[in-house]
Amino acid sequence: MTDVVALGEVMLRFDPGEGRIRTARTFQVWEGGGEYNVVRGLRRCFGLRTAVVTALADNAVGRLVEDLILQGGVDTSLIRWMPDDGIGRAARNGLNFVERGYGIRGALGVSDRAHTAVSQLRKGDVDWDAVFTAGVRWFHTGGIFAGLSDTTVDVADEAMAAARRHGVTVSYDPNYRPSLWAGRGGADAAREVDLRLARHADVVVGALGLAGPCPGGVRVSADEVPDALASVAALLPEVRVWATALREVPSAGVNDWSSAAWSAETGFVTSPRMPGLHVLDRIGSGDAFAAGLIHGLLGGTGLERALAYGTAHGALTMTTPGDVSMATLAEVEALIAGGSAHVRR
Repeated sequence: MTDVVALGEVMLRFDPGEGRIRTARTFQVWEGGGEYNVVRGLRRCFGLRTAVVTALADNAVGRLVEDLILQGGVDTSLIRWMPDDGIGRAARNGLNFVERGYGIRGALGVSDRAHTAVSQLRKGDVDWDAVFTAGVRWFHTGGIFAGLSDTTVDVADEAMAAARRHGVTVSYDPNYRPSLWAGRGGADAAREVDLRLARHADVVVGALGLAGPCPGGVRVSADEVPDALASVAALLPEVRVWATALREVPSAGVNDWSSAAWSAETGFVTSPRMPGLHVLDRIGSGDAFAAGLIHGLLGGTGLERALAYGTAHGALTMTTPGDVSMATLAEVEALIAGGSAHVRR
């Protein structure tokens, strides 16, 4: 049995550490991907049984990605393996080169992900009824996967609809990436897809991605967040929970971090604020926020406590390198309880 299943791309991340991509001589490798990072955090930090639906080219690089996923404890039985032609013409594995940033120099990502195996998934490739009859409680996907190709939109739609038929709670993260939509309709096309897919969701994470006329089209200040969440909730009244991480960036190494959510039952709620949070690597923190939120909602803690789990988990994920969480549940709960991740004995 599996608690949470995610649908998304898993890339191999190349990290030059404190250096720059263009001058690096060595890289450390990690696995990562917006939707995958959520189930990885739910498995390693919160102890839930998780799986990822993705596709990889069946070569040494794909098997390296698989090995990293296995180290994270995420079930790999739902990976679809695509034949390797030796040069990646038919299908390849995605690569992501990431600089963490420091001080006045922001983080930088250089992705190499066109024509990947997972971008070629089509409606009907996955037996979703079989996936969701195995005791799955929650399904998560997002706009990164949906934006990979014209066919992945249909796959996400098919998967979310099947999850709803089987009574599985569904979450969606708009997670807009301009590079994925360049030449394919841009932000307007991404917004159309988000609205199409979010109608299947019980929970929308990264909800402010739906604020304004198009993704990234509006900057929401702290005092505007309640009205912004209420306005996006009006777009899709069937969604039960709208949640978002909130970040101000004085510098790459210092962020002001918090979160907020809205539901018809609770109205507008906020998490504890974490101003001046020292950041080592912010990549994946939004996904870690989603993992903590899902953990709380699955556990019936109430929305305010679920937000606290998400905020603390996201904060701790920013203190370590790589996309994925290295936090423990004890550290998360200690941070919620006393403002410190140090476990007191």
